[in-house]
Amino acid sequence: MHPNPAFRGSPRDGNIAFAQSRAFGTLCVAGDAPLLSHIPFLLSNDGTLAEFHLVRSNPIARVGEVNAVIAVSGPDGYVSPDWYGVADQVPTWNYVAVHLRGRLVPLEQDALHDILVRQAAAYEARIDGKAPWTFDKMTPEVIAKMERMIVPMRLEVETIDGTWKLGQNKDDPVREAAAAQMHTGFGQELAEIAKLMGEPPA
Repeated sequence: MHPNPAFRGSPRDGNIAFAQSRAFGTLCVAGDAPLLSHIPFLLSNDGTLAEFHLVRSNPIARVGEVNAVIAVSGPDGYVSPDWYGVADQVPTWNYVAVHLRGRLVPLEQDALHDILVRQAAAYEARIDGKAPWTFDKMTPEVIAKMERMIVPMRLEVETIDGTWKLGQNKDDPVREAAAAQMHTGFGQELAEIAKLMGEPPA
């Protein structure tokens, strides 16, 4: 998380909504060496619980109950100093990120299928015009075989931190001038980062 309070003022509800909309992040656990895993997850509406699964061979699946973070990355983009239209600026990188911190808890295997069903339903519902895929399209034997290879997990979320580094420390015309040039640069989801940069600070 960026330490500047100017980029840390987003409300909790906004950070929750952002993490829910992304639904994918990097699970991070400290050990002799950091352990990382890229996971889809479901975040509860109050932001207190993230549910997901890991392949059984994943080292994180074997660490037991431990402190962990899910880092959720959003749109980002390089900002050239020339785009601001004012003197004495430096290169920077604008981005959005949310960290979900809490306690990683392995679950009993009988919790797995319900999590998978709810994950699939949530993700399928976001595809416009498509009849949702369901587990009814699979044979029970194949489902059982696949489920033996994965384990259910949850993160009991204790804190949610968000960085929305979008030029809020600039005057509106300066910020908007840079936002108008973002499409000529590089990064991820440039149109989305330009839109967020061009909006008035929260």
